[in-house]
Amino acid sequence: MSMPQQETTLYNSSNVDSINNWIVVDDGVMGGLSQGNIGLSDEGHAVFSGFVTTENNGGFSSIRYAFKELDVKGYKYLILRVKGDGSKYQCRLKDDYYQRYTYVSSFETTGEWQTIKLPLAEFYPYFRGYVLDMPNFPKKTLAQIGILIGNKRKEKFHLEIESISLQ
Repeated sequence: MSMPQQETTLYNSSNVDSINNWIVVDDGVMGGLSQGNIGLSDEGHAVFSGFVTTENNGGFSSIRYAFKELDVKGYKYLILRVKGDGSKYQCRLKDDYYQRYTYVSSFETTGEWQTIKLPLAEFYPYFRGYVLDMPNFPKKTLAQIGILIGNKRKEKFHLEIESISLQ
């Protein structure tokens, strides 16, 4: 009988350099006009905020957090501790930093602090708006986490991130 895997923190906003490793990727890479930012709240949480517009073929804003490839065998869940604005977001994983596609799972926010538990096995492969004909997340390694908003409408957004962990 195997022992249950302990929780491993991937990101915690209490670190002094808590937002330095996040990068913003907006639809400007395709000519869009959406703008996202990563900053700190007064309480020290990471804040992903800005606006999304569908003008000029746009429609998304995202942040990415890369780290040294991590062995994730034995973990079952990605746990997000967030406070959103009532919008729907996507969580995106890459098991190899250089792969072009991501594995995606969506979550809804309520405007209150939430602990969101996303099963790793339910993250499906996705590339430029299309679900790929491949197996779901293989749960072997993890090299990048992303959060994206792109709900096919013009909207402002605000998502505070306290922590992200594996369980």
